[in-house]
Amino acid sequence: MCTGSCSKFIAIPLYILALVSIICNIMLFFPDFETKYASEDREGEDRITEEVKYMSGLIGGGILVLIPAIHIHLTSAKNCCANRCGMFLSIGFAAAGVVGAIYSLSVAALGLANGPTCYWQNNVNPIPTWGTPFANSNGSYLSDKEMWDWCILPKNVVQFNVGLFSTLLVAACLELALCLIQMVNGLFGCICGTCSGKE
Repeated sequence: MCTGSCSKFIAIPLYILALVSIICNIMLFFPDFETKYASEDREGEDRITEEVKYMSGLIGGGILVLIPAIHIHLTSAKNCCANRCGMFLSIGFAAAGVVGAIYSLSVAALGLANGPTCYWQNNVNPIPTWGTPFANSNGSYLSDKEMWDWCILPKNVVQFNVGLFSTLLVAACLELALCLIQMVNGLFGCICGTCSGKE
């Protein structure tokens, strides 16, 4: 496979993964598909999981991957960046995508480890309050579904957060792998050309 075709093969999944990351990050602002949790209450207590506000899926896995995906796709098109210079630039764009993917991956892993913000109570904390009950569990709550019942509101917030942060984590891993491959592909394209016609 020539380097130009390889760029196209890499760019299309990056578009999809960036879109998935953006959608997941936006959905995380609305646990239980309710808008009321997106704002602080009268006492100033925050009801949105802290890691959601880092916007890693929107900025890191989304924009910082989408822009390189566009350039990488252009390197596969004839008469538009499909030259050694375009392939050289794609290395830099792919590096930006790597940074974005690592940011998204780190925040998603942190979000999974700390768990969601919710209105919770348990035997140790009998008075319900807003907070992050699993923050000191080192992620052990993920395998102990009985702990999920600690969260009263929003309903099913643990499943909601685990599902979306896991999706962000997988998307970021794939974005990272694809951007690293493009960096190698761009290097070969810079040295050998894109095989897409006249260089």
